[in-house]
Amino acid sequence: MGVGQERVQHEPEESKKLLWIGGVLFTFLLAGVGYVVSLIPGLTYVGQLGCAIIIAIIYRQIFGYPEFLRAGITFSAKKLLRLAIILYGLRLNIGIVLSDGLGLLLKDAIIIIVAILLMVWIAKVIKADANISLLLGVGTGICGAAAIAAVAPIVKANDDDTAIGVGIIALMGTVFSIIYTLIRPILPITAVDYGIWSGMSLHELAHVALAAAPAGQDALAMALLAKLGRVFLLVPLCFILIYFMKRKQAGKGAEDKTKIAFPYFLLGFIAMSIFGSFILGDVIPVTDQTLEGVYTLTTWLLTAAMVGLGLSVSLIEVKNKAMRPLIAMTVVSVVVSLLAVVLV
Repeated sequence: MGVGQERVQHEPEESKKLLWIGGVLFTFLLAGVGYVVSLIPGLTYVGQLGCAIIIAIIYRQIFGYPEFLRAGITFSAKKLLRLAIILYGLRLNIGIVLSDGLGLLLKDAIIIIVAILLMVWIAKVIKADANISLLLGVGTGICGAAAIAAVAPIVKANDDDTAIGVGIIALMGTVFSIIYTLIRPILPITAVDYGIWSGMSLHELAHVALAAAPAGQDALAMALLAKLGRVFLLVPLCFILIYFMKRKQAGKGAEDKTKIAFPYFLLGFIAMSIFGSFILGDVIPVTDQTLEGVYTLTTWLLTAAMVGLGLSVSLIEVKNKAMRPLIAMTVVSVVVSLLAVVLV
């Protein structure tokens, strides 16, 4: 083989690598734009993730999907998403949940069961898209985008459905956290009970912090404890969904069966939770600044992944799929908020 032929072979490979890197960097670029936009007064409630996925969806509608960067964008949407979920496990302190939050854990379980079952039932009644509705039920019951991302491969949801679910969760969680903040002064409950209510009923960890912080440090601590209990229950829920999906597949004909891949990144989530709860800080010294750095990295990875998903959404194709799940989720979110008040 001549030198010229070797050069021709190497150039396409190098070009592919550059385009792959370009695709990954493009998702981080839009994540950065989302971060900057989220600093605008009023949009701070939406947050970096919510702003980024909205920007990604808008970009897709105006400029189309950047096909030449597909490999890198897909890597962000798939691989970086799983890495973000694994690192998200560091946020879950199992020791605190089990020692201080067992009572809250039972109440959290009730919230999750009601959110998912009610969402699925309403979706059937109003003929909403089943996959999006299930994802929204899980996101509402547990921890928003991270829960949706963890469950999506188990229930075989496509990228469009996952992105729509995340977008709706960001919107609804923002609206409810603002409402919580506005009505807090007139609620006939203590600051701590308000914190527990926020942690048991709001969608994202950021939404919980946003709503509970104005009520004081004690309220915020209880809100985060209640929320972490819901995150903790993501693990058993995933295994329950795997069981039901396998049973569903078993009832199909051989030609209709598709393999249900085990979400191995969930084991990483569990491992990081154990590592962060019992080793990091106790056995291995770590500063608060280091942990904050890891949390920030996790947020950026998750945001870049959401950008990758958002770029796959064509509003023309999915406009009829999103409205009914949005209506169903609005009802479920109200019911969950009222139920949480009763449980508090």
